[in-house]
Amino acid sequence: MGPHPAVAAIRLAVRRVLHDVITEFHRHAGPDRPAGAARRPAHAAGSPYAEAAAAGGSLTALPERPDTPLVLVACSGGADSMALASALAFEARKLDVRAGGITVDHNLQPGSGLRAAEVVTRLTAMDLDPVEAVAVHVGRAGGPEAAARDARYAALDAAAERHGAAAVLLGHTRDDQAETVLLGLARGSGIRSLSGMAAASGPAGRYRRPFLQLDRQTARKACLVQSIPVWDDPHNIDPAYTRSRLRHEGLPALEKALGKGVVEALARTAQLSRDDADALDTWAAEAELTVRDETGRLECAGLHALPPAVRRRVLRRALIGAGAPAGSLFARHLEEVDRLITGWRGQRAINLPGRVEALRQGGRLVIRQS
Repeated sequence: MGPHPAVAAIRLAVRRVLHDVITEFHRHAGPDRPAGAARRPAHAAGSPYAEAAAAGGSLTALPERPDTPLVLVACSGGADSMALASALAFEARKLDVRAGGITVDHNLQPGSGLRAAEVVTRLTAMDLDPVEAVAVHVGRAGGPEAAARDARYAALDAAAERHGAAAVLLGHTRDDQAETVLLGLARGSGIRSLSGMAAASGPAGRYRRPFLQLDRQTARKACLVQSIPVWDDPHNIDPAYTRSRLRHEGLPALEKALGKGVVEALARTAQLSRDDADALDTWAAEAELTVRDETGRLECAGLHALPPAVRRRVLRRALIGAGAPAGSLFARHLEEVDRLITGWRGQRAINLPGRVEALRQGGRLVIRQS
């Protein structure tokens, strides 16, 4: 008799991602080691560890050069990430991959350190290695949710670099994707925001989201049938947080008004929007080369001739290239700069995030540090 359908579903999702990670790892490993070659034990004769020991050195003096990719799971202790950790542990035993775990302590609730220690214990019991808890300080920039997210990803980036991880798995589900799309829609964001979360993102595709096609209930059921303890973060039901209100009030209201299937439809919208956004980004990158003069400045006439969606992307790329933080550039900023092209009436320079300014001079759009 096979595993419960929920368990089979999460394992299959993780297995597919691990196969991708392994393939990419061996593709970049170089010709000195064929893909799928077995690992040599760290203390085998001729290994760096054995040579260090023979020379009288400590066996921990030299780090092991991994012959297989290390994949970490970011685990909060909640149902989604615990289900992900269990699936990673199971699949890693059968594949040419090492598996570890990271939990981030945001220090936002009493006893958060103890809960982080409990997560470390549970991940270690799954035979994940390395496993560690990382405490962070959450600032205030962008609001509590954005600040916590920024601190968390900074910690995960640092952990991935420290351990040399090929990938970090995140437990975002189809429900999370639907919430992200609705949040982008409510902000009046562009199509890139409506595309939600990518299956792979971050430096070199470091972050992988195996569960984007699975609903939250599947992950919770997988934990239940495997008797995996989970922790329900009280912030997830706190109406002070926008995503929590959307999860417990907004989406249920939409399903009541429109019927079941809203989450699936929003997730499909995310994928369709991502495909469109990727195509427009490619178009903009190619168009940018045609609207710069010999000195590299943007020509207003050439910009004006571009379709608005492409022109705004060219402007955004130029602003970010000049030093404007991508996360601080909003639609209203791009609209103001766009009016220098389409509604020129002698406007003054526009001040933008990152101390960047944009102004029109002699038929050219000048973007520079102020």
